Amino acid sequence: MAQYNLLLISGALRKGSTNRLLLREAARHFDAQQAQEADLNLPLYDGDLEAADGVPAAVQTLADQIQAADAVVISTPEYNRAPSGVLKNALDWVSRTEGNPWQDKPVAVLSAAAGRAGGELAQHILRGFLQPFQPCVIAGPAVHLATSFQEFEDGGQLKSDRYSESLAALMAMLKAEVASR
Repeated sequence: MAQYNLLLISGALRKGSTNRLLLREAARHFDAQQAQEADLNLPLYDGDLEAADGVPAAVQTLADQIQAADAVVISTPEYNRAPSGVLKNALDWVSRTEGNPWQDKPVAVLSAAAGRAGGELAQHILRGFLQPFQPCVIAGPAVHLATSFQEFEDGGQLKSDRYSESLAALMAMLKAEVASR
């Protein structure tokens, strides 16, 4: 059985965020040979900074990680009915690197949020943010983890069979997409 490298991107910087927990569960279901979490602690995009110093090393590292991954899983919180600024900033910075590391990259999008919609709107907007980069975004099943702070066991596993089954199905579809290449 082929082994794949998976890049995990959390739109939340907080170490204990439910989006990070959800990504770890996604990696477990994907059963990747290697799963690496990206660091989005990047400077705010500033054209003057780019003109003076070029693309920051941390941004280039992120672009290289995207390029090298067999697949990417992104989990976004929903802040004020949209994805986090951290995630949008990372996408903007990566768009300034050479080439397009997202081109045809298999990508799964998840969301975990405190609200009862589970970040559904943020996830929809994030898919629009990704569209110009032309990745291969897996259509579904949708994983919108509502009241996410209540949905994890102490060990980090999802409590709900419904969420776990949807996540497993999405990761199986992502893995099938990677295997078909």
